[in-house]
Amino acid sequence: MSTHSRDDAIGEANASRKPAIIFIHGLWQKPSSWDRWIEMFDAAGYAALAPGWPAEIGGASAPETIGEVAAHFARIARALDKRPALVGHSFGGLIAQILAGRRLSAATVAIDPAPFRGVLPVPDSALRSAWPVLHNPANVNRNVSLTPEESRYAVANAVPETECDALYASSQATAPGRPVFEAAANPDPWTKAQFDTETAERGPLLIISGEHDHAVPPSATRAAFERQQHNPHAVTEFARLSLRGHSLTIDHGWREVAETALRFVRRFV
Repeated sequence: MSTHSRDDAIGEANASRKPAIIFIHGLWQKPSSWDRWIEMFDAAGYAALAPGWPAEIGGASAPETIGEVAAHFARIARALDKRPALVGHSFGGLIAQILAGRRLSAATVAIDPAPFRGVLPVPDSALRSAWPVLHNPANVNRNVSLTPEESRYAVANAVPETECDALYASSQATAPGRPVFEAAANPDPWTKAQFDTETAERGPLLIISGEHDHAVPPSATRAAFERQQHNPHAVTEFARLSLRGHSLTIDHGWREVAETALRFVRRFV
């Protein structure tokens, strides 16, 4: 999505006077991964947007930091007439929570979100999923691709091999390595993968977990929920979806996830 088309989408959302919702994809995905979600949420009466990350819009190359990505989506949220709902997957789920911590979300759904500071320990499967990036320190300044085998383990382990291959061919994209290193530096007090989980205006939050996710296993999503649940001012809920892996937003079972998110958003927005 170019800057022009992004601005057009914001203008159209404001002109529609419908409640807006921003979808934020994760690493190795594209904004088009949300196309079916946008169709569903538009039909439900929302003005849905799925902007790309800064490099996707501006054409910049790696590195791209968590702070830069959060600032980029914060600008989009602030350009809307009313606080939008936010739905993010993986690193997009982390970004959505960061924005909620900045009081920029009317309701947030974080799907298998990348961990923020304090979400420990890191499961072995998460380290293995991130290893294609972390094994080479030079990747901090590079865009990184997953091989089909790496994608099968980290993304599409819970679907048949034929579907895994189809998802890789249709939706796989290169991604900046720096956010993976930043998230891995979880104990660092200066990490950008942190935010105020207890702010009074965080808004309602639903964390969705895929039972068989390797990249962000249920233990990690549950730990994120338990930290977010300390917020005394806002609703915090958790949903664990059986037999689902990290590709749950784009594979054959996407509708179950989208309907779970939509039911939550409808309660508040």
